[in-house]
Amino acid sequence: MKAFAASLVAAGLVAAAAPLLAHHSAAAAYDETKKVEAQGTVTRLLVKNPHSWIFLESTDDKGQKIEWQIEMGGVTSMAWTKEALPIGAVVKAAGHPSRAPGSHGMTAAIFSKPDGTPLGPRGGRGESVPR
Repeated sequence: MKAFAASLVAAGLVAAAAPLLAHHSAAAAYDETKKVEAQGTVTRLLVKNPHSWIFLESTDDKGQKIEWQIEMGGVTSMAWTKEALPIGAVVKAAGHPSRAPGSHGMTAAIFSKPDGTPLGPRGGRGESVPR
């Protein structure tokens, strides 16, 4: 009977750990050795699991509209709310760029107002890199 109970406990621990082991590193999608900056208008904020997203409308060097897709942590680790970055707010973001050629993505972003005043619940220290 003790062996059966121990087997059940072991199986439960393995099942509980499986989602943690299945999660991926951000290094595959983002270059953590580089930084990129963008300034734009917040158009959408998706606060959800496993990752939240902030979308900024900006312009490139040629004046063409582009959309920055900023990947953040999930709901429990992000510490942001939908009210923290209202739609229409103009912000600066600095983070690690996407590895996808031609894309406008980043992660581990630090946000500020256009004048440099830090924004966010972590006082401008940025979000952790999604793992």
